[in-house]
Amino acid sequence: MNYSNYHTHSRLCDGKDSLEELVQKAVELGCPEIGFSGHSYTAFDEGYCMSVEQYREYMDEITRLRDVYGGQINILAGIEQDYYSDEIPEGLDYVIGSVHYVLKDGRYLSVDLSEEDFCSSVREHYDGDYLAFAEDYYRVMGDIYNKTHCDIIGHFDLITKFNEGNRLFDTHDERYVRAVMSALDAIDESLARNAESGEGPGTVLFEINTGAMARGYRTEAYPSDAIVAELFRRGHQLMLNSDCHNKEQLLFGFDKYI
Repeated sequence: MNYSNYHTHSRLCDGKDSLEELVQKAVELGCPEIGFSGHSYTAFDEGYCMSVEQYREYMDEITRLRDVYGGQINILAGIEQDYYSDEIPEGLDYVIGSVHYVLKDGRYLSVDLSEEDFCSSVREHYDGDYLAFAEDYYRVMGDIYNKTHCDIIGHFDLITKFNEGNRLFDTHDERYVRAVMSALDAIDESLARNAESGEGPGTVLFEINTGAMARGYRTEAYPSDAIVAELFRRGHQLMLNSDCHNKEQLLFGFDKYI
């Protein structure tokens, strides 16, 4: 099979490579398509995302690359829209809706910046209760489709990035499981409302995201096998993405999940 990746970051946000280098790698690997998904602008944290000027450069460069490589590969322009970003730009082929922060006590607490930052946030804002942080995260995640009307839901259980082996909190705990199910219920309700109103198809893809595996944080993809089973039970469709930040990992781990 010839695989494609649709969750791809370049050096215009927090990736390592240029857009062209990523296209060239995709062509080398025989990908029929590549989808770019630069991080949307978040005014409260400009360290990882595209600025307004970089977004214009991003779209202009994708247009140029389509002209250069159009006979070899199809190139799509997407965006990874954070829940706390402003409105979604026009002219995109697709949107990945993601949650990277929880707004607590007037501060945007990062879910995935570093383990030290993650643990510090739990100590300072949740009195050491990791499950309380997870509950707040899933409340936001439950609103991601309602807020963004995204085509793809990104790394649904990103809150577990630093929790390999359940070493910080127990994902089998009733509180955690209830938070996951409540988020999925909320997303399903948003999808149903959207379909009833005629504003859209009322469907969304959930990604299997191998990014944390590629970067050595986890031994399995997002979301967990238990959540994947629940998504299938609910009739959701899944797609495989690498959350690529390095061209050498463009299709990382795909063979394990196909």
